[in-house]
Amino acid sequence: MLPTKSTSMTLPGYRASMPLSIPSPHDRFPFTVNIARDESLLSAIEIRAEAYGRHIPELGVKFREADELDVEAGVTVLVATSKDDGRPLGTIRIQTNQFRPLLIEQAIAIPDQEHMMLAELTRLAVCQKPIGRIAKHALFKATYEYCLQAGIDRLVIGARSPLDRQYRGLGFEDLYPGVGPIPLAYAGNIPHHILYSDIATASAKWKSTGNPIYEFLTVPNHPDIHLEKNAIFRT
Repeated sequence: MLPTKSTSMTLPGYRASMPLSIPSPHDRFPFTVNIARDESLLSAIEIRAEAYGRHIPELGVKFREADELDVEAGVTVLVATSKDDGRPLGTIRIQTNQFRPLLIEQAIAIPDQEHMMLAELTRLAVCQKPIGRIAKHALFKATYEYCLQAGIDRLVIGARSPLDRQYRGLGFEDLYPGVGPIPLAYAGNIPHHILYSDIATASAKWKSTGNPIYEFLTVPNHPDIHLEKNAIFRT
C-alpha cells in the first residue's frame, strides 16, 4: 500500500532523511519531469536498464538496447531528471492505441475497447536512492495528467508481484477478476497481474475512498512537470 501523507516535506526540496511519503501538491521537486527525447531518451534507457537489472539481470542487459517502440507515434516516454547534476531518477513509458494495438493485447484481449482510447504503462523504473520514491509519485502524477490531456479512457498495466500492490493502492483493479498472473513476452515472459483504471472516474474514486494520494494527483500544473501538448498529440 502507498504510505500515508506526510506534512514534513516543505520547500525548497527534499532531504534523504525525510520520510518517503506522498508529497504535498505544492512542494517543489529537486528534479523535473519531461517528455524524453534525444539525450533525455538515452537517460531514460539508462535508468530503465539499471533498475530492471537490479532484480532481473537479463532484462537489464536487454533494456540497454534502443527500443523502437520508444519513438513510435502514439508513444510517450517520461523521464525525471535531477536539477543538480542532470542524472535520470526515473522513467515510465505510455503507449496509446491511437496507431497500433497495445503491447499487452498480444497476451490478453481488453473488453469493450472498440470505442475506447487506451493507454498502457510499461518500463516504469526509478533509481535506488530515497528520492526514487518521490520520482515515482511524480511520474504517476504526470501520467494521470497526460491521460487527461490525451483523452485516454482506460489505462492498463501488467504488474508482477509484489509490485502490483502499488497500482492497487492507486485504485487499479483486475481486468479479469479471478484470473491470475499471465506471462508477458515483452517483459521477459514473467507472469504479470493485468490491471486497469478508468481515467474518467479515477479522481472520484480516490476521493470517495479517502486515498491519501488524491490531492497530490489531482492538483494540476505542477511547476516541475512539463507536458507539451504538441508532443502528446504528435503523429
